[in-house]
Amino acid sequence: MFHDNLLTLRRMYHMTQEDIAEKVGVSRQAVAKWETGDTVPDLDKCKILAELFEVSLDDLANYESEESMGMAIPPKGKHLFGMVTVGEKGQIVIPAKARKIFEISPGDQLVILGDERQGLAIMKSESFLAFADAVRKGYAANSP
Repeated sequence: MFHDNLLTLRRMYHMTQEDIAEKVGVSRQAVAKWETGDTVPDLDKCKILAELFEVSLDDLANYESEESMGMAIPPKGKHLFGMVTVGEKGQIVIPAKARKIFEISPGDQLVILGDERQGLAIMKSESFLAFADAVRKGYAANSP
């Protein structure tokens, strides 16, 4: 997994093994061995690689594209939870991993936002209301 992810990320970023070696502080040969799976870098080097490619350390080491519809490693903090099916009445089931990460529990209220060109967004209502209140207060403070 790690060696496949490293190779994929390096190619996505249009970098050479020499580029990676220079940024991490190792030889090109060391990077080549990481990409073939002959060796694995130590934790400090892995952290540097994860920061360089803007991915989580966990995704760098464990991400499997087959489990994510063949998609490449997402940037840190970005998620692809899979596909859902819309029911007869427009209902969808939010995947368990998404509910866990965003702390969504049964009974929570969600706000659905839409942009005809960019799609839909779902937010917890308290986050949306806090944002709206901050905008309102900012507007009131700037009014004559």
